[in-house]
Amino acid sequence: MPTRSTRRKPSKNAKASAPATPGHGATSAHPPDRSHIATEQRNQRTRSLHRLSIAQCVRVINQEDAQVIAALRAAAPAITRFIEAVEPGFCAKPRPGKPAGRLIYVGAGTSGRLGVLDASEAPPTFMVPPDRIIGIIAGGDGALRKSSEGMEDDPDGARAELQRLALTPRDAVLGIAAGGTTPYPNGALLIAKELTRGKCVTGLLTCSKVPQPDHADHLIVLATGPEVLTGSTRMKAGTATKLALNTISTTLMIRSGRVYQNLMVDMRASNSKLRDRAARIVSTLTGLSRPESFELLASAGDHVKVAIVMHRLGVNAGRARALIDRADGKLGDVLRD
Repeated sequence: MPTRSTRRKPSKNAKASAPATPGHGATSAHPPDRSHIATEQRNQRTRSLHRLSIAQCVRVINQEDAQVIAALRAAAPAITRFIEAVEPGFCAKPRPGKPAGRLIYVGAGTSGRLGVLDASEAPPTFMVPPDRIIGIIAGGDGALRKSSEGMEDDPDGARAELQRLALTPRDAVLGIAAGGTTPYPNGALLIAKELTRGKCVTGLLTCSKVPQPDHADHLIVLATGPEVLTGSTRMKAGTATKLALNTISTTLMIRSGRVYQNLMVDMRASNSKLRDRAARIVSTLTGLSRPESFELLASAGDHVKVAIVMHRLGVNAGRARALIDRADGKLGDVLRD
């Protein structure tokens, strides 16, 4: 799983190094007042949850969830701008000493888990190497199952992991924070800029309207509003975040040539389910029968793209691979359609 462990104790100077985030101030004895953050406010439509029947609970949650799609629609321009900024580095052809860029998610709690989930699903879906989309969560692997909320308060907490990744200007770091003020992902963006002399792409994905941090090139706001259950951002905010991450990673996979039409052509049939899917894709794009598709896949080393090019262009597996490589993996360019 492309997850990075971050078990550092909060640094002694964490308070001084924390990036500026919206807040109502704090004393030495109390944390900042976050009552102005949308995801922390009470939802006036759900003040009677404790009196509702099961059917009423289901209905009211469903009604609130309907706002998620509107939030994604409103954020579409910002999501588009972020992907456009990430694409050149991510899709760049690697050269000696200059690898292709990576997309790195950084978050804590639910936000961190969602980033790790999206990163983890990219390799089996698109056959992308696990080091191209990476999820870093405060607290490391253990935080995926057991809450490690205290780690989110350290703005320097992701430094060791980001240093280990040896960030380059081609990389992109997306901090994920439902409320927008979490020190861990906000600090990670500042660290990323420091490590790349300001050249990597950075973004903050949040579900609250906050000022754009100086260290974030892009601000994506999914304005889902107060939660059904006050402060429970695993609900609307979590759902909206998952949809946004789906959009970002899938679009990058499409743009990098791992999709043809609406099919997962950049896959290798490595188990029963994938062999079935691969045969159906090959059959769809070649007109071959199911048995013939399995036979073609076998001669192509179980690689869908190779099988399709072999059949459509009448070449052997080696030639098909060379044509695909020359087109930077874009099947549409090879087939000229």
